[in-house]
Amino acid sequence: MEESLSLLGAIRKKFVCDRVDIRTYSPLTLAFVGDCIYDLVIRTIVVERGNTAPGVLHTKKSSIVKAQAQAAQADALMEELTAEEQAVYRRGRNAHSHSAAKNASIGDYRKATGLEALYGFLYLTDQTDRLLWLIAKGLELTGQQI
Repeated sequence: MEESLSLLGAIRKKFVCDRVDIRTYSPLTLAFVGDCIYDLVIRTIVVERGNTAPGVLHTKKSSIVKAQAQAAQADALMEELTAEEQAVYRRGRNAHSHSAAKNASIGDYRKATGLEALYGFLYLTDQTDRLLWLIAKGLELTGQQI
């Protein structure tokens, strides 16, 4: 029987990706990946909880992945983060992006970017259990329903 790989491990194996020292990634690169992985997790939950029209799925997903919701989760999760996780979050939050969310304050956008950087870091270091725990805890602490 073939050994099971994480999604990250399977991608690295299939596409022969060299491992790079995660500390060399810019916080915005981590946020680029974190945004996607967070969106994928939330989309998966929405779809797994009911097969419905794409517009309904999009509305459910959008209420959770918008910058304001992520900023609320970031604030709620601070006491749950390790020192290393807080440092990654701060690097992402403080990074100077050349774009901004259309419907969010600068503060919320930066907090959301910090949270996405943290999620990107956890994904790229193959800490899936921790990533999913933090997402679930952030939803729980903010009372956000999917």
